[in-house]
Amino acid sequence: MTRYASVLDLIGNTPIVDVSALSPNPNVTILAKLEGRNPAGSVKDRVALSLVEAAEADGVLIPGKPDQVLIEPSSGNTGIALAMVCRLRGYHLKVVLPSNVSPERRQLLLAFGAEIIDSPGSEGSNGAVRMAQKLALEHQEWTFLYQYANPANPDAHYRTTGPEILRDVPEITHFIAGLGTSGTLMGVGRYLREMKPDVQIWAVEPPSGEMVDGLRSLEDGYIPPIFIENHGAEMLDRKVVVRARESIEWTRRMTELGLFVGISSGAIMAGAVKCAKLIPEDETATIVTIVCDDGWKYLSTGAWSDDIDDVVERAKKIIYF
Repeated sequence: MTRYASVLDLIGNTPIVDVSALSPNPNVTILAKLEGRNPAGSVKDRVALSLVEAAEADGVLIPGKPDQVLIEPSSGNTGIALAMVCRLRGYHLKVVLPSNVSPERRQLLLAFGAEIIDSPGSEGSNGAVRMAQKLALEHQEWTFLYQYANPANPDAHYRTTGPEILRDVPEITHFIAGLGTSGTLMGVGRYLREMKPDVQIWAVEPPSGEMVDGLRSLEDGYIPPIFIENHGAEMLDRKVVVRARESIEWTRRMTELGLFVGISSGAIMAGAVKCAKLIPEDETATIVTIVCDDGWKYLSTGAWSDDIDDVVERAKKIIYF
């Protein structure tokens, strides 16, 4: 058994499992990279560590110096991952959080010692971003890492996630991930483009105006700067639209294979299934998807037990991810 000096050394090198039993096309293999196996429970562990280490390398943060404050907007896993990293590095984290997030979200942030600043729930994650930007301008002494614009976000995936995928699945033909900050798509996509240019890069997004946990539609008015800076429009071969109901349905389907995953992972799996259906019958393909996190952060949603119409309706009011 390998011995590790710190829990941060456990980030990355996550397993890949074959989920082809859910593929609608017998000639298409679907593989899922289980990012919930990271220590704080999500793919955002990679990003959080990368953001902090880049700030330390630039001298923005100084390890061991007292009273250093970070501020970051989050309605998803980045806040939890940053809270864990900051707890270990000795920084105080303020998380701007929509007031209508799930109880699991708040409890996990508080468990890692983060301070929560509420933003209007009706404004969602975009409202949290606006408030964090305003507070950062008012408090120049605070460090604003801003995952949506920080190159350390996609760089984490360029350095780690992409190489891991190609190492473990050299036959990959399609990479499919959710469109949130766009860091995973841009980082992995850039790496795969350099190493295996024929790989297709597909994004999963909700319809404009509809919320699917952990994902965003670019048509809703906010385009992450890292998407623009990494020429996202040119990098993506296709965008697949997945609705809230589909994300719940496929989150439930994943349990057929013993995988208890988060709701955004169900949405991404729905996108992978749509991709598999489009592969011609006389061709083969190997799709790699990202399972962003596990289902234990979503138990309050009733996503696996309640009537699906009730779950979808609640998702319009409560931010689960």
